[in-house]
Amino acid sequence: MDQHSALMAFTGDPAIGPEQVAGVDEAGRGCLAGPVVAGAVILPPEWDLSGLNDSKKLTAAKREILYEGIRQQAVAWAVGLAWPAEVDSINILQATFLAMSRAVSHLGHVPRQLLVDGNKTIPEHAFRHAGGQSIAQRAIVGGDGLVPAISAASIMAKTFRDRLMTRLDRRYPGYGFCEHMGYGTKAHYAALELLGPCRMHRLTFRGVVQEKQQPQQSQGLLPGM
Repeated sequence: MDQHSALMAFTGDPAIGPEQVAGVDEAGRGCLAGPVVAGAVILPPEWDLSGLNDSKKLTAAKREILYEGIRQQAVAWAVGLAWPAEVDSINILQATFLAMSRAVSHLGHVPRQLLVDGNKTIPEHAFRHAGGQSIAQRAIVGGDGLVPAISAASIMAKTFRDRLMTRLDRRYPGYGFCEHMGYGTKAHYAALELLGPCRMHRLTFRGVVQEKQQPQQSQGLLPGM
């Protein structure tokens, strides 16, 4: 599939080819537990990824298939994480930007432009850890269903995060992380009421810490995964 003409509508520059554009998206922003994970993907001018779409519109099985296909075919791909303690420290929006900047920095290939899903681009201060690198960006509302590179980034972020939450379920049993992936389900809230939060919970999110509990008892250093 030739992306060049389609990408021009979003980049606005015919001189920028697909291999110079990274799609960026996140997963887990609204969860009560676990990190927010961002994906960054640069696709080649031609690729064969049948069914590539917004990760939320795909089954877990289809995401797994595409995840492996993207790994094999992408010019470059990476994920970046912001852990619960970081979410609590700087808020979820800034933590999302941090995860995105980490994903872009881990690409090992500096793109000329970023296409970011949503209505906000990544602020320059989020790249301080990477020496303050500055890359042209454009935010695209609904981009995960419009731009293949963003669709791919959403799949990488979601699949990586789901795999990680399954691992964390074994490390922190009783919460059902492998079932709800950290989202605020009825079963998750029931587990929180019974067990209290663990180190993977975002203590600043409503419903995580009961009024009579002290948040300090669950604070900890970033986990070494």
